[in-house]
Amino acid sequence: MSSGRIICAAFLPIIAISAIACHPQNNKGKTPNAAPPPIVDVLVASSQTLTNEIEANGTVVANEFVELHPEASGRLIYLNVPEGTYVTAGTIIARVNDADLKAQLEKSRVQLELAQKTEERYKELLKVNGINQSDYDAALNAVNGFKADIDYNQALLEKTVLRAPFNGIMGLRQVSLGAYVSPSTLIATLQQLDKIKIDFTVPEEYHSIIKKGALVNVDIDASKQTKAKAQIIAVEPQINQLSRNLIVRAVLLNAKANPGGFVKVSINDGMDKKAIMVPTNSLIPYDKDNQIVLVKDGKASFVNVGTGARKANNVEITSGVKEGDTVVVTGVLFARPKLPLRIRSVKTLEQFAKLNGSLNGN
Repeated sequence: MSSGRIICAAFLPIIAISAIACHPQNNKGKTPNAAPPPIVDVLVASSQTLTNEIEANGTVVANEFVELHPEASGRLIYLNVPEGTYVTAGTIIARVNDADLKAQLEKSRVQLELAQKTEERYKELLKVNGINQSDYDAALNAVNGFKADIDYNQALLEKTVLRAPFNGIMGLRQVSLGAYVSPSTLIATLQQLDKIKIDFTVPEEYHSIIKKGALVNVDIDASKQTKAKAQIIAVEPQINQLSRNLIVRAVLLNAKANPGGFVKVSINDGMDKKAIMVPTNSLIPYDKDNQIVLVKDGKASFVNVGTGARKANNVEITSGVKEGDTVVVTGVLFARPKLPLRIRSVKTLEQFAKLNGSLNGN
């Protein structure tokens, strides 16, 4: 009983000291350490000329392209396919066995010669009434028939020879000498690359801005950022009924590309306007709207904004921001409504674009 009282008495001073330390009156006049304001970079909103461009997918097309097929069936007795080499129009590419046609042609010529002699004799006899008119007409008809046979066989002989229809670059050989070929057999391809065309499609709603002679921008190689100009030369009158798109053809100017390649085409709609642009990373998605942080009286002010056209790193602000407003671009996530902000720097839209490019490794 006495030992329990001694232990309780020993703890009483500790409890008293703790109570005094926790008493509110002892913390009077002391305030907790306030967090420093977040550091941000800002942009002063200003109107800029906004060029609205329509982007379309395109395909590179050779000026002339043909698949070389023989017109006659038979065995190849001659083959001249200089792969990847320039050939001129009229160059003999292949020849099919024509021995039977040559023999038939020679036979027709012999028969014609005999028929002509008979016709000449009958003509002289007709003058002295040695034969009747029907006999002479039959001899003359035989002459004309053999002439027709010769023309027909000559045409068949010409079909056994395959020639280059125009100047161009020969493709890869698809057959070998001695192979049996038919009109469905592909010998090689021939392409004319001195003028490269670009075929692309655009929605029919943009038909008013597609004009013959207009220039478009072509992104040939995105990895190398190779860009060129092309001039519109024709528009397909018929709109595609499935996609409701117009097919447009343009000629590439002062640039080269491989036929069949993919390109990106940009068309200026001619409706440039003044607009306020801000970097895309300054937007804060919020429910159905977007928000932007403005600096007003040194404090963060969150406002709802409307957006319009989008570019690579920028977006058009259609409402909620006016010229002269200070827009927070970096440090947006650390800003809190009506709390102070510390501005580190004021940059232009171009400087933010370069900064984003360097961060993306461009």
